[in-house]
Amino acid sequence: MALQEVPDPPPRAPPGHPRAARARGRGTHQDGRVEFEAYRGELIAYCYRMLGSFHDAEDLVQEIMLRAWKARDRYDPTRASVRTWLYRIATNACLTALRGSARRPLPSGLGGPSSDPGAPLTPAPEIPWLQPFPDRRADAEARADLRLALVAALQTLSARQRAVLVLREVLEFSAAEVATQLGTTVAAVNSALQRARAAVAEVGDPAEVADPHDPGVRAVVDRYARAFEAADVPALVRLLTDDAVLEMPPVPLWYRGSRDYGRFLDRVFRMRGAGWVMRPLSANGQPALAAYAPAPGGHRLHTLQVLTVAGDRVRHNVVFADPAVFAAFELPTLISPGGLPGRR
Repeated sequence: MALQEVPDPPPRAPPGHPRAARARGRGTHQDGRVEFEAYRGELIAYCYRMLGSFHDAEDLVQEIMLRAWKARDRYDPTRASVRTWLYRIATNACLTALRGSARRPLPSGLGGPSSDPGAPLTPAPEIPWLQPFPDRRADAEARADLRLALVAALQTLSARQRAVLVLREVLEFSAAEVATQLGTTVAAVNSALQRARAAVAEVGDPAEVADPHDPGVRAVVDRYARAFEAADVPALVRLLTDDAVLEMPPVPLWYRGSRDYGRFLDRVFRMRGAGWVMRPLSANGQPALAAYAPAPGGHRLHTLQVLTVAGDRVRHNVVFADPAVFAAFELPTLISPGGLPGRR
């Protein structure tokens, strides 16, 4: 089944640009009625950065919209734009949702890598794992700031530091606006921002993340997919950087280095055989593959793999096996031999 692409909305304009002014006023009709639906997509992306869960973000934004609707008569356009007002509601909702909750990690955030390719693949459902974000639900500009490494790093921050960093650095609210949204001072916002920046500095510049639609990136991913379909471990290893990382939530195992990565894949193919089907998509502004393993009557969905490509090699692969993740990407569970879509 080919995934349905949603056309990207126009990118956000820089502050002061005429289009930015129009965006600030887009939530109000000429007759003065307040419209919230235009902000649903960016609010889901914001709540995802805060919560680390696409499903929780969707549910929370539904609640935020309901709160805004009930409070619409109290909205004062002379004090804040609709967007700023909605983000204040959203920030309070996120902070409440995060109160007392555990952070959402990836396996690489929980301890050292394994060197045993035969280690038991025992899921840890008690851990609230970080989830991927379907690119079709985010505009093109937002995707670089949704990459998995950054969202995973955000999870290590306190909830308020997380909010400050996203509101200031990603959404470009002023320090004064963020202080109002958080009920604090500009000085406190600037201090929290400095600490948050230092904590996520090692993640690197979003501009360095390879565009999943770049022809060179697509060529690397296509070669990886073809080698995976053929269960060709040597070919796969040649496509990896020396320090490539493989992790597999909800299994709390991960491997570092092309040698251990390859040894683990050799185990997978001995268990599952060759003849896989790989279908390209994108998640978190990164290339991704839906992997279908051979099964009676066709091919059964096995994993969603989110790749980080560096040059002409794969540097990182986060392999998700959670059915809830599959549902978010609207992936079919089973594809029959006669219904295999072509590679895009």
